[in-house]
Amino acid sequence: MKNKKLTKDQSIKKIASLKKDLFNIRFKKVNNQIQNSAEYSEIKKNIARIYTNLRNIK
Repeated sequence: MKNKKLTKDQSIKKIASLKKDLFNIRFKKVNNQIQNSAEYSEIKKNIARIYTNLRNIK
């Protein structure tokens, strides 16, 4: 993920998008259709990074 500053609204939209991706990856994992299993943990880390940045935005 690029280390650029997002506004609060952009961060919230990005989190929602990443959570949808996370859901889709979990669904694919259950159906054994996933190609890159490391993508799941990477998305979780990106969500955590954005939440951390959100706390610092005033």
